Amino acid sequence: MLTFVRIFMKHLIITLVLVLVVTPCMADKDDKADSTKNVILGEIVVTGLTGKTRLSDSPLAFTVVTPQALQYTPKTNLIDAISVQPGLAQITTGTGISKPVIRGLGYNRVVVVADGIRQEGQQWGDEHGLEVDGEGVWSVEVLKGPASLMYGSDAMAGVLVLHPAPILPEGEMAAQATTEYQSNQGLLGYTLNFAGNEDGFVWNGRFTDRYAHAYRNARDGRVPGSQFRERDLSAMLGVNRRWGHTHLRFSWFHSVPGIVEGERDSVTGRLVWPQEMSHTTYKHLLPFQHVDHKKLVSENLFVLKKGRLKALLGYQRNGREEFEETAAEADLSLLLHTLNYDVRYQQEDLHHWQLATGIGGMYQRSLNRGEEYLIPDYRLFDFGIYGTATRRWGRWNLTGGVRGDVRQMHASELYDESVLRFRQLDRTFSGVTASLGAVYNPAEDWNVRLNVSRGFRAPNVSELCSNGVHEGSIRYEVGNATLHSEYSWQTDLGMDWTSQYVALQASLFANLIDNYIFLGRLGNVVTDGHKTYQYRQGDALLWGGEVSLDVHPWEALHVQNGFGYVRGARRHAEDCKNLPLIPAPRWNCDVRYKFRRPFQLSLGMEYDFRQNKYFYTDNTETSTPGYFLLNASASYELRVHRCRVATFQLSGTNLLDKAYQNHLSRLKYADTDPVTGRMGVCNMGRNIVLKAVFYLDHAK
Repeated sequence: MLTFVRIFMKHLIITLVLVLVVTPCMADKDDKADSTKNVILGEIVVTGLTGKTRLSDSPLAFTVVTPQALQYTPKTNLIDAISVQPGLAQITTGTGISKPVIRGLGYNRVVVVADGIRQEGQQWGDEHGLEVDGEGVWSVEVLKGPASLMYGSDAMAGVLVLHPAPILPEGEMAAQATTEYQSNQGLLGYTLNFAGNEDGFVWNGRFTDRYAHAYRNARDGRVPGSQFRERDLSAMLGVNRRWGHTHLRFSWFHSVPGIVEGERDSVTGRLVWPQEMSHTTYKHLLPFQHVDHKKLVSENLFVLKKGRLKALLGYQRNGREEFEETAAEADLSLLLHTLNYDVRYQQEDLHHWQLATGIGGMYQRSLNRGEEYLIPDYRLFDFGIYGTATRRWGRWNLTGGVRGDVRQMHASELYDESVLRFRQLDRTFSGVTASLGAVYNPAEDWNVRLNVSRGFRAPNVSELCSNGVHEGSIRYEVGNATLHSEYSWQTDLGMDWTSQYVALQASLFANLIDNYIFLGRLGNVVTDGHKTYQYRQGDALLWGGEVSLDVHPWEALHVQNGFGYVRGARRHAEDCKNLPLIPAPRWNCDVRYKFRRPFQLSLGMEYDFRQNKYFYTDNTETSTPGYFLLNASASYELRVHRCRVATFQLSGTNLLDKAYQNHLSRLKYADTDPVTGRMGVCNMGRNIVLKAVFYLDHAK
């Protein structure tokens, strides 16, 4: 408690000092009168439901990450920029691989929607990142809580909806070039983008190239294996007409991330580097991965007399290879084919009701092509049908729906050198999910919301069948073929309030999960030189909440605070009652001032509290100390004749060069330093980011 008070006073003092410093630069009365134009929460439109809905009418807990937040938040990957929001976190394996966590739940419990369809890769593994070009994401909607109603199995924690840039107005074309440098990893990157709309014929093309050498921190120095290379290409062609639109989207994500093993010298305790290899080389060090993800999506919208019909069909090809002994031939090679489909009809207005019905699902085929194995070959078929209804009565807005899902999985038998590696598995999982929520608007700027939802998730192939080494996770994993589906009941209570000077959002939740699946260590068992872990199952309860507070005494100054807390416990457990992989409570504070001229300055502070509610059975997890990080950024927008020409940004993260370990970092459990006795590898140290964006617009 004393630590909490000290951090609170530190934040308060810094905030007051900045307010006093910038007071002489106070904006004029006209600006002040318009001070709520960017913070009216109820006017934000979200699309993570069946269609476009005002945030003030949604009973679900939503967070919207704006284009400005994505652009000005320093990041090495997309999840870096999103995870600073209250209630969100990330599981990391170095700087090139991050996985989203919503309210303490991650992996296959979070659905990522990109280009309108579920992003399907190898998201069940620690060392499998998100195969999306972060530079091509315009904004992000985060739906917190079970969203199985709309997205089927796997959306138990929530959904990240990644939106591309909106279609340009008729007769306009725009080009953009972005270049970036980050000091810690020597990261170099650039992005080229060209989009337009000519007589309803629309297009958008983007190319991104980024590469980085090993990062450093004050405790470990340079971390071998943390370098990465990423190259992305995307294109959209389409036609917009009064009857609707049809868009064809293609994307290619190509990444070569290293694998951090954390091996240390037995005498010096230093991380082991290959002989005669520079610590700042951009070359691949063994082991490393090779990830290739291709996606083709046909998106079609038809405006009918009484509603809208939307049809999506997508194909994804995800290839992941792991090179351990030589760069010439992959040891582990997985190839995943996915066919997604979704058809929905939305009734605009039927006696004051808004109705939506649809079907959706996917077909998957996964193949092993290497000499090592982690999961078997498998086929998966998924089908769901759903319906939702919305009705407004005065100050009340009610939303509800129901969905049914069936998932069939067939895993093939496999012998490895005459030894049975995987048994044949045939399982069928089904579930019925539902949601009912209400929003009450006691005043124009005040909303209170309550939602109760039922979630469903079928166990994935890794949880059922895995039998092999996860190199990036530094462990041997064993599946459990007897696992049952997870079911959850979650209750959300929230409110938001907006005034001329304050914008406040607060929410509380409780999530009761039956048959919760988690990974636990098998005592001191060692397999193939790695600690051995197996999937287990039991009932669980997660509860907590988030608070976001934006204080803006005038339009130019914003003091934004965000706090998130989640507690995870195993019900009926005889030993440790804590759930694994639960993020520590976190407080973020950002003080931002925008001068009259196009110059913006911000100071950010993050405090992650000590996580002592960890899963200690068989030393699966360890406690994580709290830490404080200081960030800052400055940006300048160059205009010529009132036209935006370029934006320049200088920012720094972890300016105090703090050596710390995030509780969800998988590198936390690497080798122990024999000299200091500290286990694992720390996160990135001080990082200075230089970024420039150049614009070229043309309109008739």
